[in-house]
Amino acid sequence: MTYFKVCSLVGALALACMSGVYSPNANAFSSENSSAAIKKVEAAKAKRVRETREPEAATGRTLKQGVEGSEYMVASANPYATQAGFNVLEKGGSAVDAAIAVQLVLTLVEPQSSGIGGGAFMLYWDQEAKKLLTVDGRETAPAKASADLFLNAEGKPIRWIEAVVGGRSVGVPGIFKAFKQAHDKYGKLPWKALFDDAITLAEQGFTVSPRLEKLVAMQFNPGISKLPTIANYFFPNGSPIKAGDKLVNKSLANVYKRVASEGIEAFYQGQIAEDIVSAVNNSKIAPGVLSLEDMKGYSAKWREPVCGDYRQYTVCGMAPPSSGGIAVLQILGQLEPFAVDKMSANSAEAVHLFTQSSRLAFADRDKYVADSDFVEVPTQALIAKDYMASRSALINTNQDMGNAQAGIPSKDAVAYADNDGFELPSTSHISIVDGEGNAVSMTSSIEMAFGSAVMVHGFILNNQLTDFALSPTRNGQPVANRVEAFKRPRSSMAPMMVFNKDGSLKLVVGSPGGSRIINYVAQTMVGVLDWNLSPQEAINLPRVTNRNKVTTLEKGTALEALKPALEAKGHKVMIRDLNSGVQAIEVRGDKLIGGADPRREGKVLAK
Repeated sequence: MTYFKVCSLVGALALACMSGVYSPNANAFSSENSSAAIKKVEAAKAKRVRETREPEAATGRTLKQGVEGSEYMVASANPYATQAGFNVLEKGGSAVDAAIAVQLVLTLVEPQSSGIGGGAFMLYWDQEAKKLLTVDGRETAPAKASADLFLNAEGKPIRWIEAVVGGRSVGVPGIFKAFKQAHDKYGKLPWKALFDDAITLAEQGFTVSPRLEKLVAMQFNPGISKLPTIANYFFPNGSPIKAGDKLVNKSLANVYKRVASEGIEAFYQGQIAEDIVSAVNNSKIAPGVLSLEDMKGYSAKWREPVCGDYRQYTVCGMAPPSSGGIAVLQILGQLEPFAVDKMSANSAEAVHLFTQSSRLAFADRDKYVADSDFVEVPTQALIAKDYMASRSALINTNQDMGNAQAGIPSKDAVAYADNDGFELPSTSHISIVDGEGNAVSMTSSIEMAFGSAVMVHGFILNNQLTDFALSPTRNGQPVANRVEAFKRPRSSMAPMMVFNKDGSLKLVVGSPGGSRIINYVAQTMVGVLDWNLSPQEAINLPRVTNRNKVTTLEKGTALEALKPALEAKGHKVMIRDLNSGVQAIEVRGDKLIGGADPRREGKVLAK
């Protein structure tokens, strides 16, 4: 790969190239930069960095049709994975059983996005008990992780590429512990049976998709060619894998066989755990501080969902350390006083209101939300009706508010310094409704595309620790989401469920997409709940985001035409690809109606 080709990529990799941080012809990262180049990049960085940095590159669109069923349905990010979940449901498995089978296959066929080397948040709807529960399988910081983990010798935050790639960014994987906890309570099929499709595919091989080919060839994460184990897998004989190739992963199959027969102890203790720790701590780039005690001591947690009303519906999501549930509820709640349902989906009026509400939600998110086991998060105050009404009153229908300031949700709320973490979740979402009406909304992640690029036993380890703030303090004020031992980094993942006035399930939805997840999910929900669109129609809507910076409109869509009107209202507008990956299922009477995002390779199957 030439220097020019690397620097033609989008996002933070482009910034890294421009500043000379990453040398594609070297075996490591270079600090030989001209001071002029550094100053030029840093000057532009404050305005552009959050809007240019993306978790995965866009790889085109594929026309998707909505799917209907009457018994059960599964929607996931890859056809192989959806089929595995469907097979489990056909055998009488529960939504939890199907979610596990789906994720095991995603680890193999969509390795850039999620996997057993990462973590997940799961919402589970118990139809018989009429109860919603959530499982927190988010990764944790190792015991030896300290506040200066991502600071250089001068006490300044290190650059993006230096933080992401290598062992330093790896958190303790949580997904298997979350699965075991959920399966013990809500599984119907034997644990071992959930691994069958994944083992067969790993042993016999799967066909590489065009999306995976493109992401490997682009080297969006340069670690995949710099760290030997992952390079050998994705660049056999020195050439990148191609769409249509058969890719076999017997190492992963062997891990699955052991965990299937011996339980998750085979992953968190013994040889597999030892090899994970060794791979992290002996990484060729940025060795980490993971220990066997960290692996053995990890625990998933049941947490209460965060819920609030929106019009005639009850909307529920994940509580901290996810910021997604609170932020989506705030966006919706702050929109409620406006007649959004009477507006056109692609109108400047609707887009303006959505972006203003999003600005307010992101401002609060940066000040207040982190791991609630370490920080007092005013969750209920942030979604209280009177507080959201006061925030909504700040929205001017004719003028962009500019950079929104965090509110004061209660007199006891502690506002921390703004967060400066990277938050690049390369993520996957699964929506499932089983034959008994139980449902799962689960978002899983290894963070950046291809995670830390540290690969062991056929799976990629996460780089979730870069979801922490890089700076423990800013302007002398502590950052809520700072690195601390055993702490879980704040996430933007937003698996959500919506319920009708009578308490029945209405919608199961979620998306990948970094911190843009919050906008993608909220916009899809507005499409279904306000505009009465089908899930597929709502997913197909042109995307708009504002993370309290600029208003970004999806390239190549009808929203591009709104740029002059929005600029007339004071918006700073950017047009670019917006790579959501929404999977959604609506329950409409006796029907299940599902949709998958045309921007990725997801699929819905139903009976």
